Amino acid sequence: MKLVKLFGTALVALSLSVPAMAQQAGGQPDQVDQLAQMVGLSDDQQTEIRAILDEMQGEIGELREEARALQQQMQGEIKSDYDEAAIRDSAKELGDVTGEIAALSTLMQAKVDSVFTQEQRDELDKRMQQMQQQMQQQRQMQQQGQGQGMPQGQGMQ
Repeated sequence: MKLVKLFGTALVALSLSVPAMAQQAGGQPDQVDQLAQMVGLSDDQQTEIRAILDEMQGEIGELREEARALQQQMQGEIKSDYDEAAIRDSAKELGDVTGEIAALSTLMQAKVDSVFTQEQRDELDKRMQQMQQQMQQQRQMQQQGQGQGMPQGQGMQ
């Protein structure tokens, strides 16, 4: 049950971590509204979650941009006269940046989770279990379809 809760919280947090600007531009549906419908968030809870997301997404977004720039910089070092020290320095810095992104994302998840009541967490756990079961069933169906194939001459007629 603990694993399902962690999975559910992570899934919700990931869905909530869409950049705020995309939400404001209408590029993404509002995940806070979806979450509110799913677990019955109050207006105060929605406001608190939006504040958490606004606070943390800007910083996470800046770090993602920094990580992209470092990756591009490293790609630029792929040449015959490469500089191993520069590659290693960039790689270390990229590791630090991605570690900070992971830390901030986890903190954001924890802060969002702290807004839920126990009943809301239970409902979220239940929904996540259902989603996990559906995904597992889909994977099994895909594996069965790939593994069995149709015998020659018995396709659709």
